[in-house]
Amino acid sequence: MRYFIYLQYDGTCYHGWQTQPNCVTVQETIEQKLSLLLRRELFIVGAGRTDTGVHARLMVAHFDNESEVDCEQLAFKLNGLLPADIAILRIVPVRPDAHARFSALSRTYRYYVTPCKSPFNHLYTMRTYRNLDIERMNEAAGHLFDYIDFTSFAKLHTDVKTNNCRIMHARWEQTADGGLVFCIQADRFLRNMVRAIVGTLMDVGRGRLTVEQFCQTIEKKDRCSAGDSVPASGLFLEDVEYPAELFL
Repeated sequence: MRYFIYLQYDGTCYHGWQTQPNCVTVQETIEQKLSLLLRRELFIVGAGRTDTGVHARLMVAHFDNESEVDCEQLAFKLNGLLPADIAILRIVPVRPDAHARFSALSRTYRYYVTPCKSPFNHLYTMRTYRNLDIERMNEAAGHLFDYIDFTSFAKLHTDVKTNNCRIMHARWEQTADGGLVFCIQADRFLRNMVRAIVGTLMDVGRGRLTVEQFCQTIEKKDRCSAGDSVPASGLFLEDVEYPAELFL
């Protein structure tokens, strides 16, 4: 049987989601504890591959088990074994063909920016030292809907077959404490894409790029033409959506 795991994690101490040699990752940490509980070697597949230091308020992964499991009990026991910076929200049965990555309709990310120094949120926001023009940044962000090829914001030398993505939402909002948050939703994201988009939009907000130059950056399909990637600490995977018919 196949199951979806809904979970959260603080990515500060992890080298991203995906298992890799000689590094502590979220995927490997969960797999070890899940295998211990179910007494067999198990592997999980995530909805995405968040980078080192990126957080998730909601990540989804799937795993297969030969027999039926008590989802509530398994989630409770798994939370008891996992470190404090990973939390299992729920485990649910799904159809055998449901796939955490390929069945997803969309993913939503948020990036948090603050002008204030704080000892309590420096691991979860990017501090900016200059005022940003939110109206110009939103004008530029609105043009993301005009394109599907986001090579200019993609990490170089990756193994993806296409750099095409469909942007569904992209907008900056002011937060109650005077900071900013950028929310972006798409059917898929390329490696480093959100952080590169945010960095380039902030160049627009600082007056280093015009809105027209932002569009030209996308059209060049050249990562070197875009702005710097912002730090990972301010980035959160916020939601993953699936068709309702996948769930039993």
